[in-house]
Amino acid sequence: ALARDRALQTSHEQMRELRERFETLTPREREVFQLVVAGKLNKQIAAELNMAERTVKAHRAQVMAKMRATSLADLVHIDDRMRM
Repeated sequence: ALARDRALQTSHEQMRELRERFETLTPREREVFQLVVAGKLNKQIAAELNMAERTVKAHRAQVMAKMRATSLADLVHIDDRMRM
């Protein structure tokens, strides 16, 4: 029971940390985040948000840094965990 409680506390702490990181994103970075984890290419995101592809790349880099994701798979995993 104690180990389970510790694991639950750790899980809650990790979720709080992920949400805090997400809160640091600007509204535009959040839009890019959602489209990236949905599997859209930079070119598709640029067209959808009416911006240059270079700007999308900059926002995407900021999202990766702020969320401390090391890869696209890591970013998708973070998104899945936050949706739980």
